[in-house]
Amino acid sequence: MDVALSGSRPTGKLHMGNYFGAVQNYVKLQEEDFKSFFFIADYHSLTTHPSADYLKPNVREVLIDYLACGLDPEKTAIYIQSDLPETLELFTILNMFANKGELEKVPTFKEKIRQKNQTINAGLLTYPVLMAADILIHRANKVPVGRDQVQHIEMTRNFASRFNQMYKTDFLPEPQPYVFAGEPIKVPGLDGSTKMSKSLGDKNCVYLSDMPEDILKKVKKAKTDGGPETPNSEKPQEVQNLFEIMKLVSDASTYEHFNNAYNNCEIRYGDFKNQIAEDLIAFNKPFRERIADLSKQEDYLKQVTKRGGEQAKESARATLDGVRRIIGIDYY
Repeated sequence: MDVALSGSRPTGKLHMGNYFGAVQNYVKLQEEDFKSFFFIADYHSLTTHPSADYLKPNVREVLIDYLACGLDPEKTAIYIQSDLPETLELFTILNMFANKGELEKVPTFKEKIRQKNQTINAGLLTYPVLMAADILIHRANKVPVGRDQVQHIEMTRNFASRFNQMYKTDFLPEPQPYVFAGEPIKVPGLDGSTKMSKSLGDKNCVYLSDMPEDILKKVKKAKTDGGPETPNSEKPQEVQNLFEIMKLVSDASTYEHFNNAYNNCEIRYGDFKNQIAEDLIAFNKPFRERIADLSKQEDYLKQVTKRGGEQAKESARATLDGVRRIIGIDYY
């Protein structure tokens, strides 16, 4: 059976962009014929957010949100990265197969260097090696990733290949990016930007845990223009954003009604926004209720990560024992 692995940094509560962009595909993945692992990458967060005040609540929040979205601990092993010390041992070994020059050429690392007042730590440089260890510790064949992470998968393949060539083995698989059917959905922001992102602030995002009054307030403040002046005119970016969001949460007839109104210069943005807010509230309701329920179940949350950690450890131990045997660290 093929092995699939997904990971996520604990960056706080999830928004619609997270759900449509990735999480719904993670949920689909666990229904496929894979042995699946999903982990919360807290070690990775230490490269930029080394604060306990940041890490603890965000790990918990991300775990709750993923469970609320449908990740099922009966079907996939859900664990916290730091609960699997085997990953760090493999990370140390893989560092011996990573070249300083190739790590310095990684676009995300070069971007960090260009930022002013940015401390560059060794963790940022070796980030791709730790990512490779996360993948190879389970000998994963498939890794669902966005386009911005494809290079890291290629580097993982390189590290695995170098190891295999050095020791004349095929023990470490060369994983492939896992691409779901259709184009990934990119949810635009309420502030007129082309992407919903926490880094752009709460006015940009609709979180899955948002209360109805918060959603209504955010949508009412969303950017629009003065309205179309000629029939069938092109929508400005901020208006197009709202139509894209409506397409995701409203039924087709509702979308068609407001699209026709815009094209005929008859749209009333107040009614348009009220409808979007109403449909967003309905869309969010099951997530919000599940998040509220899970937030009260501390014992269950611990049970999920404990069980997932045990499953991950069994897989990781088998991999690490094989690696140690191959490189000769099995003296007795």
